[in-house]
Amino acid sequence: MKPYVLIVEDEDALATLLEYNFGKEGFETSLASDGEEALLLASERTPDLIILDWMLPKLSGVEVCRRLRRRKETSKTPVIMLTARSDETDRITGLDFGADDYMIKPFSMPELFARTRALMRRAKPSLLEDVIRVGDIEVDSQAFRVKRDGELIHLGPTEFRLLDHFARHPGRVFSREQLLDAVWGRDVYVEARTVDVHIGRLRKALKKSGKPDPIRTVRSAGYAFEAIE
Repeated sequence: MKPYVLIVEDEDALATLLEYNFGKEGFETSLASDGEEALLLASERTPDLIILDWMLPKLSGVEVCRRLRRRKETSKTPVIMLTARSDETDRITGLDFGADDYMIKPFSMPELFARTRALMRRAKPSLLEDVIRVGDIEVDSQAFRVKRDGELIHLGPTEFRLLDHFARHPGRVFSREQLLDAVWGRDVYVEARTVDVHIGRLRKALKKSGKPDPIRTVRSAGYAFEAIE
């Protein structure tokens, strides 16, 4: 069963970006573009997580959060508030009204998903799979530990994020640009060839005598991660 996320954002481009990225990470999503619609959708189906913009038409994100906390069904639902407000007083206000976390725009997608997983791990750990097994490779996203055939593999942080992303989508071909967006984030400028460098390092770390390379190069398309038994 996929975790269900309610995205409340009136900026169309950002709402679409959030919907796409949460879907890509295995979440089911619904979109609301104003505060009243957010409360309606939350009453129709209780979300496992809410991404909530501060500045919304009809009802502000702070007011939406306050009302959600008054409802029994959503009183403990994790809420991440998104805002352009960086003042400490505003952050305190958002947290005081019930938000669990607070991210200032612009933000990076990898950081948002790291915070999402941290909140959901505490609230509904059964919905998140911390240990992913693809063939003979095991990735523990909570302990930042990787094993192949039971043998511990040491990876740098970027190589770990690459492998974690691959392991969540086995067999799927990703272009260099898609990997840059997923691992480095859209708001970080990194040359596409940087992906090749880190793929090379990941391959070297995962190399095991007598075993095929689990990372497949797809000519003119990108890379895919395959299960090797």
